[in-house]
Amino acid sequence: MTMSYQNMSHHNNNALQVEKGSIDIVKILLEGRAFFALIVIIIVFSMLSPVYFSTGNFLTMSSHVAVFGLLGIGMLFVILTGGIDLSVGSTLALCGVFAGMLLEGVEIEAFNLAFFPSVWVVVVLTCLLGGLVGAINGVLVAYFKVPAFVATLGMLYVARGAALLLTDGLTFNSLSGDPTLGNTGFEWLGFNKLFGIPVGVLILFCAAVICMLALSRTPFGRWIYSTGGNARAAELSGVPVNRVKLSVYIISGVCAALAGIVLASQLTSAGPTAGTTYELTAIAAVVIGGASLMGGRGTVRNTLLGAFVIGFLADGLVIIGVSAYWQMVFTGSVIVFAVMLNNVQYSAKHKSSQQAEKTAEIKREGSRASAT
Repeated sequence: MTMSYQNMSHHNNNALQVEKGSIDIVKILLEGRAFFALIVIIIVFSMLSPVYFSTGNFLTMSSHVAVFGLLGIGMLFVILTGGIDLSVGSTLALCGVFAGMLLEGVEIEAFNLAFFPSVWVVVVLTCLLGGLVGAINGVLVAYFKVPAFVATLGMLYVARGAALLLTDGLTFNSLSGDPTLGNTGFEWLGFNKLFGIPVGVLILFCAAVICMLALSRTPFGRWIYSTGGNARAAELSGVPVNRVKLSVYIISGVCAALAGIVLASQLTSAGPTAGTTYELTAIAAVVIGGASLMGGRGTVRNTLLGAFVIGFLADGLVIIGVSAYWQMVFTGSVIVFAVMLNNVQYSAKHKSSQQAEKTAEIKREGSRASAT
């Protein structure tokens, strides 16, 4: 009887080891899909176009990715709590035209004065505006219990309308400033390089490092994950869920403001229609990076990889002459496919945990049989 139990246990262990090996390979492919997809994109477009695989082109594409990456990082914080922020594209446009308005000068007719702030003052005020937009979203979602989809959809229209009102539908085309007024240097954020790397990419890198540390090394990061995993249980455990939700929307607004500043400096112009559909691109970056739209799962690193996948794919399609309409089709298809892979990944994790429990049970049975 003891021998039969041992043989059965040995046979089951061998089967489990083979199955575990196959599961590990699938797990690696699923968890690293954004990285593998990026490598495939680079290889394919390098074969299709001789100009794609070059240092200059990679730096240019990375500058474009900086905008999507900043939006994606802010969106990740919101999605980790189980929310969504559809207003980031409009917030980008509003903050961009606000920065343009400040750089062109603010007239105070009552005192017959004109205010020309320096570039760094413009950056700070613009980030505060983005934070204010995010705070309104956060208050609506956290304290008034308005569904995130509805609250941020409404803010999408409000922010876009405000941008149009500030500009009368026109574009600020002169953002270089005037040396005599001390407000020059805005285009430096979009065109200049430090250590051979575009400033916009360095801004993205700094934001990513700060957010990585916040999520992985601070109680606030643990609160975010626990809120997305189970908000009710987190609240009972002492997590300030409402404040966490408010904070992540503020972070999303500030990231959108930074993206607006980078985009406006790259174009040296700011228009009220900038950032249209960028909220979908940000969501796509987060989803391609493997984050769960239900909350509680996702990392900044993978979100950045998702942003690079979208940016390098879009620029590659432009380089080989594919229509912009087809680019939208490809982007939409990638989002759907990424969500499908997310479902497969999380199903595999659930199956793996069940298999681990089964293995432990078989070992316990074998131990009891040996003891008898």
